[in-house]
Amino acid sequence: MRINILLCDTFPGLLPDYIPSYTSMFEKLFTSVSQEVELSEYRVLDGVFPTTIDPDAIYLITGCNKASYDNDDWIVKLRHWVVDAMEKHAKLVGICFGHQVIAMALGGKTERYAGGWGTGIRSSQIIDEDMKSHFGSDDIRLLYNHHDQVVQLPSGATPLASSSFCQFEGFRIGDQVLTFQGHPEYTPEYAIHLLENHADGEDPEVCRKALKSIGLWQHQGGKAAEFILKTLTK
Repeated sequence: MRINILLCDTFPGLLPDYIPSYTSMFEKLFTSVSQEVELSEYRVLDGVFPTTIDPDAIYLITGCNKASYDNDDWIVKLRHWVVDAMEKHAKLVGICFGHQVIAMALGGKTERYAGGWGTGIRSSQIIDEDMKSHFGSDDIRLLYNHHDQVVQLPSGATPLASSSFCQFEGFRIGDQVLTFQGHPEYTPEYAIHLLENHADGEDPEVCRKALKSIGLWQHQGGKAAEFILKTLTK
């Protein structure tokens, strides 16, 4: 299975020495659940996009410090690319910014959340029945790092999960699109690194609660990766 990473940020200065690149986080995640996965990278932040669509591949749009509603040339092009890819029956995955930009491109709405920063591990109520069956539970727990949220789903989308902090924790469009507000690719160690070293200007109480959540709950990024492969490789 080929996963094409549409890289939207390299997070300069944020990655610790033991993480060679942001793409390497996705490679570690997916190869930990399937030895049949091969990854390719397209630096869409530099204007490098796939020129053709492989219907047997997955196209994953990553996180980013920019906003999905920004009008940087590459973000505008990415929104147009999503529409074209959908028409060509591409299999799409959106993570955090990717979740938001897919929603925006297809007619949904994303905005800055007045409730503040979403970080740490959050438990979300699973709505999607396939997802409930896969997780064997009514909830999912992922690591988060976001200020924006999808507040309106695009036409044809159904929610994957919801929480009191974020109404749309992810959505699907049939067996073609899966998105997650959370970060399956994160590790607890990386999340702690961000909270301890790169949270200037954030509410200290939010950071304290986030660190506590990482100590209390297990991040289910691997289960989310399994669900992505299971759903999009039918």
